[in-house]
Amino acid sequence: MRTLVDLGNSQIQALDELSKKEKRSRASLIRQAIDDYLGKRRDKQAGDAFGLWGKRKVDGLAYQEKVRGEW
Repeated sequence: MRTLVDLGNSQIQALDELSKKEKRSRASLIRQAIDDYLGKRRDKQAGDAFGLWGKRKVDGLAYQEKVRGEW
């Protein structure tokens, strides 16, 4: 599917240079960039599903047993 995207001159120049260096089309580079961006966003959203606990250093089961032991 075709999509129209406005890019600045410096972006076009950088894409053209990279295109020549990697022997790939400009469109291929843009598709890869979009895939990379979407992949990172997907990974971030999946990590968000774990809530605040994901950043804790304590094992969840050990914490649960400790808290229940206080009852």
